[in-house]
Amino acid sequence: MRFVPPPLWSLIFLAATYGLSLLPGLDTLPVLPTRPVGLIVIIGALLILFGAMLQFRLANTQMLPNSPTNNALVSGGIFGITRNPMYLAMTLFAVGGALWFGRPVMLLAPVLMFAVANWVFIPFEEAKMRRRFGEQFDTYCKRVRRWI
Repeated sequence: MRFVPPPLWSLIFLAATYGLSLLPGLDTLPVLPTRPVGLIVIIGALLILFGAMLQFRLANTQMLPNSPTNNALVSGGIFGITRNPMYLAMTLFAVGGALWFGRPVMLLAPVLMFAVANWVFIPFEEAKMRRRFGEQFDTYCKRVRRWI
């Protein structure tokens, strides 16, 4: 699972749950009028994502979760609020996408994105960061929550 980039997981889950919402029985559920809220959530998610990516770029560290190591421990800015702003953004993007389409079944997409991030990607990355930064990373983990 870690070989598929996390943003792609968010899109896969949105597409899959949209497809589910078209199945007989589920296609009769009401389409909710949540498009404006969905757009706001998507914009917020993209701002968080690109802000975190910019912080990584400025710190000259690796962005891909499968990189063997990281050059820097980024702990300021948005990373001072959440240790995983990019995964938070991808999960929020899935919320926004579900709200954009207004299909209740699509609200499974952010749950699935959270699960993949929390139990597949984040443990791998935390182990890598702990090996690389040791006590400095442990101190950061005590100060900043995994999500929010």
